[in-house]
Amino acid sequence: MGKLQSKINFHTSKYRADGSVEEAGPVRAAHQHSPAHTDTVTSVAALKPELCVSGGKDKSVAVCSWRSGAALRRFIGHEREVTKVTSALDSTRVFSASRDKTVMMWELHGPAGPSQHFPGHDLVVTGLAVSPDASQLCSGSRDNSVCKWDTETGECLGRATISRNLVTHLCWVPGEPYITQTSEDKTIRVWDSRELRVAHTFPAKRHIQTCCDVSPDGRYCLSSSSGSAGEGGEATLWDLRQTRNQVCEYKGHFQTTTSCVFLPRGPALAPSVATSSCDSTVKVWDRDTGGRG
Repeated sequence: MGKLQSKINFHTSKYRADGSVEEAGPVRAAHQHSPAHTDTVTSVAALKPELCVSGGKDKSVAVCSWRSGAALRRFIGHEREVTKVTSALDSTRVFSASRDKTVMMWELHGPAGPSQHFPGHDLVVTGLAVSPDASQLCSGSRDNSVCKWDTETGECLGRATISRNLVTHLCWVPGEPYITQTSEDKTIRVWDSRELRVAHTFPAKRHIQTCCDVSPDGRYCLSSSSGSAGEGGEATLWDLRQTRNQVCEYKGHFQTTTSCVFLPRGPALAPSVATSSCDSTVKVWDRDTGGRG
């Protein structure tokens, strides 16, 4: 399993408007690997430059290679569907949240079982954010609470509850003790992790906020909205350092925008963001102008 399953070479053709056909030559065989999960994949995150981690409805957490597509490790320990996975980049620790109300920590080079448990939420855990040094973890839940944990001891270092704050996503601000959070109450909050208090709340949007991301330089926050039939579904860029106001909106999805992310910037490329939606599309946007790539 996980080995090359097909070595057949295919030919592609380009069809012209006049009906003539131009042969483009052979195409290299695709490398197909056994699926890392046996059911729906619910979350994916970068682990190292060459690795990613994913979680699924099959209750498992898998570590895969970006390049080969092969599953390198598979962790099983949750009793219900895995809802979120995360890791500090270049860390050997993987964190997963589940509908079983718990968070678990796994060692990339350790045993198959979890190396730490973080119980304490009353409902499904829907948000995870780990500090850059992987020493602290914040979790959010549909129980309206955000918790902070010591990853070494598993001790809960703090818990904050806000009415109607059904957490949908958490993201740590690079190089800062702050965490951004989206919620079903249509707001985006910035938490100070040191005291676990809300440092800032952006103006409420018209729709549920489904996801958030922070730019690598820690200057901008990106959030995405629910939507239907062309209403809502936008992504919004916020300034975290200066005015902390809305900078730009990205409109074009016809259904809920489920995820948003800042894309790595190449030497000759303009800053870009990407969004995915229930309308079956992924769109790439110019970060500063809102134009689609």
